Amino acid sequence: MLKVDDINVYYGSIHAIKGVSFEVEQGEIVTLIGANGAGKSTILKTVSGLLHPQTGSIHFAGQNIVNVPPHKIVSQGLAQCPEGRRIFLQMTVEENLEMGAYIRLRHEIRGAIADVYERFPRLKERRRQQAGTLSGGEQQMLAMGRALMSKPTLLMLDEPSMGLAPILVTQIFEIIKELNQAGTTILLVEQNAQMALSVAHRGYVLETGRIILTAPAADLLNNDKVRKAYLGG
Repeated sequence: MLKVDDINVYYGSIHAIKGVSFEVEQGEIVTLIGANGAGKSTILKTVSGLLHPQTGSIHFAGQNIVNVPPHKIVSQGLAQCPEGRRIFLQMTVEENLEMGAYIRLRHEIRGAIADVYERFPRLKERRRQQAGTLSGGEQQMLAMGRALMSKPTLLMLDEPSMGLAPILVTQIFEIIKELNQAGTTILLVEQNAQMALSVAHRGYVLETGRIILTAPAADLLNNDKVRKAYLGG
């Protein structure tokens, strides 16, 4: 479904992503793990068209999407839920969801919102509430719901557990598994490597802009180097 081949990404003269290649197959949860500054979020921004690789290719559903505008990438079925949620704080919950449906036909929007409310009942309870007054967990649910409004076949999640209490982290990861079981392919960037690898099928370990290791997620959980570096021993 997604094939990233030898991309190199620069911030000015800084070589942030160095020859990275990876794949995501339909129906998988694939996770990118690594320390802060390893380049995980940069990779997602590059796939979604917010950054452009200097070299390499990115194919989604068989089409090269390098230099395709971000809004057109979304319309092809690839959506990103960004780090820090980036919801519209002064808008209501429902208005935020409507903003995520800009590529949908008008008659489809009500049904799409109903689907989000079915998956996130808390959002339905707060649909008229300003998004900025929601709890951190509710804001993360809203960010995910807004991304789902575009009906993506591949959903990219950037640090969905950031700043959440442990009980909410568990809830968010249960939702990620449910989304995948319902047919959404997921590319997950997550600082909580233990949780990410517990739900993923495969993982890639990123270090200073390079992929240094790839394996089934269960193997990475039991890898001594990975455990010492990212899983607390």
